This record gives sequence, structure tokens and C-alpha cells, in this order.
Amino acid sequence: MAGSFNRVTIIGNLGRDPESRSFQNGGKVVSLNVACSETWKDKNSGERKERTEWVPVSIFNEGLAGVAEKYLRKGSKVLIEGKFSTRKWQDQSGADRYTTEVVVQMDGKLLLLDSKSEGQREPDGSRGAPAEQGQGDDDFVPFATCDPAFEHRVS
Repeated sequence: MAGSFNRVTIIGNLGRDPESRSFQNGGKVVSLNVACSETWKDKNSGERKERTEWVPVSIFNEGLAGVAEKYLRKGSKVLIEGKFSTRKWQDQSGADRYTTEVVVQMDGKLLLLDSKSEGQREPDGSRGAPAEQGQGDDDFVPFATCDPAFEHRVS
């Protein structure tokens, strides 16, 4: 194989509200836990089956982290594009542990798939379009790549 490519795209729902941590150098990371589910019909029983994979996501891109903090809540449907990364850490007993997660940096993407009418809340807990958007329509979906100023309107 001539090269390799580390890129992952997931679509799912947040299992909890985003968690933000700041670093001493002024940077921050927003952590998400995304449920990616698949359903199928069992060939033998005809029963509907479902399997859910929980995918940890760490957003290091400052613009995307801000979008995640402002617009995402438990249950929000998102599309995330980033890279797989495995990091080593030690638990309280000193044993080595490994975590594989999707890391979103400057070349990552975050697409919010819910509309406001589907119950997305503002950080203060209220519902509805943010005041700075001023549009008042329910089909506004913030879309952010490495340029967080870009917004996409769904027709």
C-alpha cells in the first residue's frame, strides 16, 4: 500500500450534553459521546434488532468547539468528521489504559442535523432561534468546518 488515510465520518445522537475543559495554555477541548445505531431485521425470527456503538469525540478546533457548546445538547443529531486517535493514560491504580476516539481538529467538520423545531435548546435552556441569527425560521442548521463563520441554509 502506497499510503494511508485516517478519516472517519459518523452520524448519531449525543448521549449527554457536551463537556468543555480548558487548558493552561488557553486552548480547550469539547468532549462528546455519540451514539451510532444500526437496525436490521433478524433473518430467523423476523424480529427488529438494533445495535448501538458509543463513539467518544474530542473537538480541539476552537470554532467548532464553540458551535458544539452553543448548539448541542443531549439527543442532538450530528454528523462529525475527524480522525481516529488512540491515546494511552493511567488509571488510579497506575494501570495503563487506552482510549480510541474521533478527534476533530482544523480539518474536521461538524454538521448539526436537528432543526430548532425538533427540540434543540439554547445554552440557557430556552427553545427557539438564537437572537443573533434573527431569522426565526425552523430550518436553520449551523454548519461549521474550519471556518466557523460559514453557515449553511437547508432548503
